[in-house]
Amino acid sequence: MWFLLMFVVALLIVYMTHLVYRWNNPKCNGTLPPGSMGLPLLGETLQLFSSQSSFNIHPFVKKRMERYGPVFKTNLGCHPIIISTDSEFSHFIFQQEGKSVELNVWFMDSFKRVVEKLNMSVHKYIRNMVLGYFGTEKLKQTLLLEMEEMARRNIDIWSKQASVEVKEVTTTMAFGLASKKLFSYDQSKYSDNLKDMFTGFLQGLIALPLNIPGTAYHKCLKDKNRAMGVLKEMVKERLNSYASDHQEDFLDVIIGEMKGDDPLFDVEGATYLLFGILLASFETISLTLTLAIKFISEDPAVLKELTVIDETLRLGNINPMMFRKATRDIERNGYTIPSGWAILVCPPAIHLNPEKYQDPLTFNPWRWKGQGSSNTVSKNFMPFGGGMRLCAGAEYAKLQMSIVLHFLFTKYRWTKIKGGEIIQTFGVVFPNGLHIKVTENS
Repeated sequence: MWFLLMFVVALLIVYMTHLVYRWNNPKCNGTLPPGSMGLPLLGETLQLFSSQSSFNIHPFVKKRMERYGPVFKTNLGCHPIIISTDSEFSHFIFQQEGKSVELNVWFMDSFKRVVEKLNMSVHKYIRNMVLGYFGTEKLKQTLLLEMEEMARRNIDIWSKQASVEVKEVTTTMAFGLASKKLFSYDQSKYSDNLKDMFTGFLQGLIALPLNIPGTAYHKCLKDKNRAMGVLKEMVKERLNSYASDHQEDFLDVIIGEMKGDDPLFDVEGATYLLFGILLASFETISLTLTLAIKFISEDPAVLKELTVIDETLRLGNINPMMFRKATRDIERNGYTIPSGWAILVCPPAIHLNPEKYQDPLTFNPWRWKGQGSSNTVSKNFMPFGGGMRLCAGAEYAKLQMSIVLHFLFTKYRWTKIKGGEIIQTFGVVFPNGLHIKVTENS
């Protein structure tokens, strides 16, 4: 009896040892980058979700860069991942879109399944649709005036309040313009606020993926499904009432495509397209504006030359993780990325690299002088992605932020307050006395 028990225990130990070995040494037809796969099942997920209180590179990434180099392996949420903090390697990955990598974003999996059924280059088609409506020519023709009117109206509203929380009011403003241009959204027609659904979704997007009631991730999924429900009803309603000569918002463009002889989208696909574009159309703008106002208030000299957008995007790192997935084995720099592995490009590590940017944690908008009028993307600057998936709305976002900052700091006086006391004042004063008070934690 004791012999049998000892034999079973020995087999169990051998089996567990084998599992741990296989976990820490994944199969690869070549050499994997250095790194650790962490604990079985958990990987290094808990370390990634540790808090961060500065603009510096996340401690999880920084520690592994120092230990393993700019490209390393790990396991997050039971998914093997290669993380790149190297500009050349990241640029190479972006150039492999459609060849050996594909987009890997969990909340768009359903949309991915929809478009994978289609026998055409879907992303290129969608990009052309977006550029046709939000691109440079459209910006020159109509969107510029609408952005100016939006900025004037919202800033005037802020100036009449006792104080404002910058992130909240800029989110409301950017969401309002984006939802209007996308599908003529009218909040008064709905009992629930669509903006709140998207905000709730974003708050749990990078949370520990534990789908249990009460967790941020569970609420994230719930808010996503609620938002999808609202958008799907909009698509159905517009589909039934569409007139071919009615081209006022982007949803009309989508419906026009759906009414064609060989439609690209069905209702589900159109809904996911709206969801993805709206998600990318307001959070980037509101977060960057909030950071720009913070940086400018700390350095009034910048007011003399409002060329702050690129520097804010570099420091703010509003898109801290860009995911791709290897569709076949990839050989690069002596390492192999196995087919099926996720690839995480980490822009903060690139944007804060002291070899590329002198004093990388210092807010210095003048560092961009002499580099042309637009620094939308390069190997060392990728706030809007890169390669085929370079954000089609990049110029739309940068123009909207520039307009808001222009009106904000040339037409108004700002007062920074803490505990009801003024601690800093900046901006200009006009005869009408309009000013805006901002709490210090904005």
